[in-house]
Amino acid sequence: MTKATKVLFIAQEITPYLPDSEIATLCRNLPQGIQERGHEIRTFMPKYGNINERRNQLHEVIRLSGMNLIINDTDHPLIIKVASIQSARMQVYFIDNDDYFQRKQVLTDDNGNEFEDNDERSIFFVRGVMETVKKLRWAPDIIHCHGWLTALAPLYIKKAYAEDPSFRNSKIIYSTYDNGFQVPYGEDFAEKIQLEGVEPEDVAAITGKPVDFETLTKLAIDFSDGVIQGSQHINNEILSYVQGKNIPFLPYQSADTYIAAYDHFYDEVWEKNNQ
Repeated sequence: MTKATKVLFIAQEITPYLPDSEIATLCRNLPQGIQERGHEIRTFMPKYGNINERRNQLHEVIRLSGMNLIINDTDHPLIIKVASIQSARMQVYFIDNDDYFQRKQVLTDDNGNEFEDNDERSIFFVRGVMETVKKLRWAPDIIHCHGWLTALAPLYIKKAYAEDPSFRNSKIIYSTYDNGFQVPYGEDFAEKIQLEGVEPEDVAAITGKPVDFETLTKLAIDFSDGVIQGSQHINNEILSYVQGKNIPFLPYQSADTYIAAYDHFYDEVWEKNNQ
């Protein structure tokens, strides 16, 4: 059985930079566990404005920063920062931008209302990760995405970055959680995510219509090589959808088994797609 050796984690949130949550806690412990099992890892999350840079010892990586990403016809500077979790002996890279990630909240305002530009924040975050990995000249075998803010990664990797040396052989795993959003993205979302390599038929399911959490998750599943049930209970429609796809699926794993189970699943997905 061939082994996947390099694993890229794209996380919506990670503790201790954000408060404990199902995703944040798992995305803190999983990379460390996978690294301790002999894998080479890289881990990314957004640099939300409520993350204290001094306390967490973040610093900008000048050689990785400096490019602009065009989203909805507007240039947005990409800033890359990094910090270390000393007890885990692992680094976390942060995707930052003044327009999208300087506000002192994460995904909702102080009244619990979802930010209207969360769709663009997702686009910027995912594309920022892709461009930074390219600059690192690092080619992951497995890319594991956590949280709906990462849902565009499978589409972009399989289409827009399909021929890039960093991603040409990468296999994509998407974890589904019960952590969703309530306000659908606008009808222009399919236009906003356009990049060279993304064809109209790739986004036909979301073109010209509002995009809710279920629809966005199905899009992520469509371009993934494997799916993991991250929460014990997830949306039944999404569960039925992924079970109907001819791709590896890992049901929910408890806290004391998931690291070993995920590691084995990485190899299963890697081997299935390299036969």
